[in-house]
Amino acid sequence: MKPLLNDYLSEKLYLITDENIYSLYSDYLTEQFQDFNCQIVVVKPGEQSKSFSVYQNIIEQLLKEKIRKNDLIVAFGGGVVGDLAGFIAATILRGVRLINIPTTLLAMADSSIGGKTGIDSIYGKNLIGSFKQPEVVIVDISLLQTLEEKEYNNGMSEIIKAGLIYDSILVAELLKAEPNELQFITRAIEVKKQIVTKDPFEKGLRQILNFGHSFGHAIEQYNNYSLKHGYCVALGMDLAIKYGIKHNLTKKNVQEVFYKLLKKYQLPTFVGDSNLYLEQIKHDKKHIQESLNFIVVTEIGKASIIPLKKEDLYDLSN
Repeated sequence: MKPLLNDYLSEKLYLITDENIYSLYSDYLTEQFQDFNCQIVVVKPGEQSKSFSVYQNIIEQLLKEKIRKNDLIVAFGGGVVGDLAGFIAATILRGVRLINIPTTLLAMADSSIGGKTGIDSIYGKNLIGSFKQPEVVIVDISLLQTLEEKEYNNGMSEIIKAGLIYDSILVAELLKAEPNELQFITRAIEVKKQIVTKDPFEKGLRQILNFGHSFGHAIEQYNNYSLKHGYCVALGMDLAIKYGIKHNLTKKNVQEVFYKLLKKYQLPTFVGDSNLYLEQIKHDKKHIQESLNFIVVTEIGKASIIPLKKEDLYDLSN
């Protein structure tokens, strides 16, 4: 990692991480950053750190330290750390440089790529944010060795999503008895990269990356963020596929393949009443006037964006 960091030298680095990651990698961080003027900022793990108060506290801390425009913020952690650090980098001094070093599968394959940053509101997830492209994303898959199985499967949900919406070869790899980890992570990254390059500010194509996220975010918020993001996205994808099949938009084999993947990677299927989450969906960022841009997978590797009214989402779980 050091040679890569040397390419992005600055007078000072501000590394943001969380308590869990820091306890695992304090020695690693010391080794990697000992030659740099680096200050480490540690936050509590979990969605609670994507709040106004945490954001403001870090902003004030960095300003007190006299952060400069050419200094570098390094996000070392999972999705929460990346979202928070990225939003700080996007807004402090109207923008300073950013490097992402993701430590979870979900962050490596999805959230660290594409420039989306943000914090949460009482009205929903990621409602306050900005686009901030990192100078570089450094993916070191050796960091996955400390990942618990549930957290690994949490990331697999976003990789499954990438395949379903854009890459049938990725889906075929995931279905193998022993899929190649490096290959499927690389393909998922390439899916995100291709889509974001074509539509960096989510005016059209990039919206397909939100497959499963309308209900996914709503389920997260409804459960006070006690459920992992990837698990909620899996539930949201399940509901979206059910909607697509019900309205002849999705080929039935999509659901068959999807359920095989959920079972293989120990991800949940939706059981319950989807109407419970409609209030949260009112605040979804993907609303255009009275309609919601809803993503459906039409066939393996292809997705479409359709406008839906709130009433179209009633009884989706039936």
